[in-house]
Amino acid sequence: MLAQPQSKYRPFPAVDLPDRQWPSRTLTRAPIWLSTDLRDGNQALFEPMNRERKLRLFHALVQIGFKEIEVGFPSASKTDFEIVRHLIEADLIPQDVTPMVITQLREDLVEQTVRSVRGARRVIVHFYNAIAPAWREIVFGMDVAQIIAMVQRHIALLRRLTDDAPETQWVLQYSPETFCMAELDVSLAVCNAAIEAWDAGPQRPMVVNLPTTVEVSTPNVFADQIEWMHRRLARREHIVLSVHPHNDRGTGVACAEQALLAGAQRVEGCLFGNGERSGNLDVVTLALNLYTQGIAPGLDFSDIAQVARIAEECTALPIHPRHPYVGDLVFTAFSGSHQDAIAKGFAAQAPDAPWRVPYLPIDPADLGRTYDSIVRVNSQSGKGGIAFLLQRDHGVVMPRRMQVEFSAIVQKLADASETELGSAEIWSVFARTYLAPATDGAMPAYRGHRLFDAPQGQGIALDVVLGDGTQRQLQGVGTGPIDATAAALGLPLRIDSYEERSLGTGADAQAMAIVEAAWPGVAGSRFGAGRDANIVTASVRAVFSAAARFGGFAQGQV
Repeated sequence: MLAQPQSKYRPFPAVDLPDRQWPSRTLTRAPIWLSTDLRDGNQALFEPMNRERKLRLFHALVQIGFKEIEVGFPSASKTDFEIVRHLIEADLIPQDVTPMVITQLREDLVEQTVRSVRGARRVIVHFYNAIAPAWREIVFGMDVAQIIAMVQRHIALLRRLTDDAPETQWVLQYSPETFCMAELDVSLAVCNAAIEAWDAGPQRPMVVNLPTTVEVSTPNVFADQIEWMHRRLARREHIVLSVHPHNDRGTGVACAEQALLAGAQRVEGCLFGNGERSGNLDVVTLALNLYTQGIAPGLDFSDIAQVARIAEECTALPIHPRHPYVGDLVFTAFSGSHQDAIAKGFAAQAPDAPWRVPYLPIDPADLGRTYDSIVRVNSQSGKGGIAFLLQRDHGVVMPRRMQVEFSAIVQKLADASETELGSAEIWSVFARTYLAPATDGAMPAYRGHRLFDAPQGQGIALDVVLGDGTQRQLQGVGTGPIDATAAALGLPLRIDSYEERSLGTGADAQAMAIVEAAWPGVAGSRFGAGRDANIVTASVRAVFSAAARFGGFAQGQV
């Protein structure tokens, strides 16, 4: 039994704001976005990202369209310091992107932080310290006056250090950590002291960032806190008011949306909500929520599957199949009434009309998703039953997204034949679809390969037979056999994921390789599979299979 909450927990007090304005406002534009995936998100990982993964995710964030990116904690991490220096010295930060670095209030850490970003065109230095009563009394043993003096002293140090580097535009971000649990008059006093110490103005830009470090109240209370501060902050016209919601109560997105109504101009968060405890604000969800209301978010999620794959690979965190907008099953309906309504909605939807399909708040095509898996049925002919039969009878374990794709193919055949497909028929469909896909003679037939070392990586020589019977050898170089095969075929095939399986045991066991591939300009992804006693051969065959399923071998491509 749970403890009696009345004796252990207390409701968070409401804000005295009888003339609050935010409930009657409507959002009309997107906020300034800051990604904290490389810092806040990274420190929440069981295994923090290494240099390669961090740089890959940084470039992905730039591609998505983030103009402000928190790149790390260079005073606390040698890896972060080296990555920040590499980004600056190799000129990898676009002119319209501003990096942010965070530091605690300690003199040596501030000095190290400034050293890490010297030479940058523009940089945000993020100061933070906790101000709520439990932290003041239990953690630090400081009163409010001591906290204000500490903030002023460290900002004065930052001014002296940055005045010596006028080639960089320096921006201060001050975050009163635990703001959502602090007394509002204390928050205002500390923030105004920071604003005064930095001398915020047209030539000295500043961000005041108000976090829900740990969610303790309903989103409307947080909105009241933001509006209260918005009205009272000193030099408000020179301040960018930012919020950094966490998700302990599961309302991080709601807190951000209501905070924007209350005067916030900027939002910090992570892709898909990664972060400490229950996560940070989910930037993808908030951005696409705005999109469904007719507001351009300024972030490009038109190939949401590719963003998801990069995030999963860099963080080693899987995305839930029912995650809003991006989950593998989020556009899949099992309910008969849902299927019927969706089908009727598609039939009635005009290309130039406002989106009005029941149960689908967003057009999957806008996210690079296909319609193939939207309507599914359950039981044996559904995704789970098909996957079960293939695994039980043929040893094939399909990745979840492949299950969704293949179940749509099986269902179309079942509907056309008006009969249930058994295990043997399902295996036949699998083999025709993935192991030997039809190519109308345009697809070269694989006959063999030879691997060789190349200065740029792994080389491969493919022996193929073209549709007219001509034998040819194609060569390519890549990071491995799969990448080299795609290069040898001369196709713009992008391999998003790779998995290998063992079919059977013992000396006669075969290997199955499965690749997920994407093609520029084509919505969604396609899977390919290859089977052979040799895993490399199976992998090469899988690439041929995926390419054939795109039908991308036009004349002259090979």
